[in-house]
Amino acid sequence: MNKISSTSLIGGAVVVAMAVGLYLGVAKRGLPPEGLGMGLWRKIKRKKKPLRVYMDGCFDMMHYGHCNALRQARAVGDQLVVGVVSDAEIIANKGPPVTPMHERMIMVKAVKWVDEVISDAPYAITEDFMKKLFDEYKMDYIIHGDDPCVLPDGTDAYAVAKKAGRFRQIKRTEGISSTDIVGRMLLCVRERSVSDSHNHSSLQRQFSHGHSQKLDGGSGSRSGTRVSHFLPTSRRIVQFSNGKGPGPNAHIVYIDGAFDLFHAGHVEILRVARELGDFLLVGTHNDQTISAKRGTHRPIMNLHERSLSVLACRYVDEVIIGAPLEVSKDMITTFNISLVVHGTVAESSDFQKEKDNPYDVPISMGIFKVLESPLDITTTTIIKRIVANHKAYQVHFIIVMLFVTESYTLNRLSSEL
Repeated sequence: MNKISSTSLIGGAVVVAMAVGLYLGVAKRGLPPEGLGMGLWRKIKRKKKPLRVYMDGCFDMMHYGHCNALRQARAVGDQLVVGVVSDAEIIANKGPPVTPMHERMIMVKAVKWVDEVISDAPYAITEDFMKKLFDEYKMDYIIHGDDPCVLPDGTDAYAVAKKAGRFRQIKRTEGISSTDIVGRMLLCVRERSVSDSHNHSSLQRQFSHGHSQKLDGGSGSRSGTRVSHFLPTSRRIVQFSNGKGPGPNAHIVYIDGAFDLFHAGHVEILRVARELGDFLLVGTHNDQTISAKRGTHRPIMNLHERSLSVLACRYVDEVIIGAPLEVSKDMITTFNISLVVHGTVAESSDFQKEKDNPYDVPISMGIFKVLESPLDITTTTIIKRIVANHKAYQVHFIIVMLFVTESYTLNRLSSEL
């Protein structure tokens, strides 16, 4: 009985080995194994190949809306390749960018849903570039939001991709745009320097679809600059979160700040901080804390907008939304923080000279470290760039609105005819 069992096992192993060898042999030649139809074999082969999708954009003044678009694009396929439009192309089609190419590349590469980045991408998908995407980069689909992308001559920037049947559309994130952020900053500057209510209202109509909010100041309320219409939901926060906590023996690094108008300087200091441990915990201060320190015109982005931008960064593991300004002993114990860090470049770098230093406790515990910031960029830097080019941005906005209105009118007329 044992001999029969042994013979059967050996015979079975030989049959399996021959079958595997035959399968691998025909697979190498691109032929289906015997008994497997060519159609089913092609489907199996396609499943083995990762679905690669391409999305491009200017990604100027990158915000959570951009990040959400990249998240949706990545969900369409297995690998997301992102094209960052060159400075020259942006100038030719939209006006001067706020952030130069190298900063925009840093921002896009840091988004956790991005697998590859192509620099100096064209603003419009041409026949030649589309062929390059399909042949050289092995792209399967080209993706863009459902908002119109119109060239200066009024044509669709993605017409070629749509005609080829390789275009996929995702939903645009409502309540945010680079134009809206520019408007918030211009209102911020106008509020501080000019009391002309007519000009204020004019700017507001141009750059916002809503009304200005009232901010509670120390001696009453005044007209505010924050015109955000973002309504946070638990689902959106979950979509952006990593969903994993630190391990039992993880070295947890903590860094906090406003992270207003999330920029390349923020990304780089977060990258450096993450390299110091196993888990990076980031605290975003609430709006009231920032207003108390920097004036009622700040922050430009509200707490949840800022938190989502930070959450989308690949170097960040978790965010404390509305973190206290003071890093207390209780907070360090609760989150098991091993190291507290702060960059050398910030809106306020003289915190150690203040009477109530928010980092007194970690300093006394010997777990505080000042990090050399890789880039000399702050939120004020971005605002100054906007102010320097505000006329160009206003002209661009008017041109965009004219094209959108004209396209809408032509589409309506054609549908009626």
